[in-house]
Amino acid sequence: MSPIHVRGERGQVAERVLLPGDPGRAEWIAKTFLEDPVLYTSYRGLLGFTGRYKGRPVSVQTTGMGAPSASIVAEELIQLGARVLLRVGTCGAVDGALAPGDLVVAQGAVPLDGATRQYLEGRPYAPVPNPALFRALWAQAEAKGYPHHVGLVATEDAFYATTPEAARAWARYGVLAFEMEASALFLLGRMRGVRAGALLVVSNRIGDPELAPPEVLQEGVRRMVEVALEALLEV
Repeated sequence: MSPIHVRGERGQVAERVLLPGDPGRAEWIAKTFLEDPVLYTSYRGLLGFTGRYKGRPVSVQTTGMGAPSASIVAEELIQLGARVLLRVGTCGAVDGALAPGDLVVAQGAVPLDGATRQYLEGRPYAPVPNPALFRALWAQAEAKGYPHHVGLVATEDAFYATTPEAARAWARYGVLAFEMEASALFLLGRMRGVRAGALLVVSNRIGDPELAPPEVLQEGVRRMVEVALEALLEV
């Protein structure tokens, strides 16, 4: 069955793929970091580009928001030949040690989302990233000296449903931040035999009335993508 949503063909998508949620960010990453990026799909606003980074083919594919959308995109990318799926996105911090613009290397994801639960048919499970990709992300963040944190994130569905108090309660169990896609991506990596990981940038602390200043967030995104691309060269 040909992909329904990612309207590409085999050969157009690289084995290594960055997965931002935002189509605008996907375009920015492709045009800023890749050599000769080519748009291979724009269907449903799920922009996908393939170019080269330091001579290696790399794709950047929009996932949209949330685990249901991200899991659809991941499944179809795998059909098209992707073998390394690396989420690059934002998160809301619950741990007080995290500051806007800091990077978070996800060591595992608490599966509070419905997509992961449906794939598992309700079974208990602990979604974790591919070890080699996780190690490469951590090593690159350390080598570059960028402020970063390593630990658990929580994947949720309803962006506005989680209260600051409820989110902070998860900090007692080691959760650093909340986001919306990593859990399903890690699970699909295991199920489909591909390597999956997640590198995030803190956009705010949950409960803050506003996001980080644009220049702080953009610099965090730049650092995140730089670390992610270097890590992709190692796996």
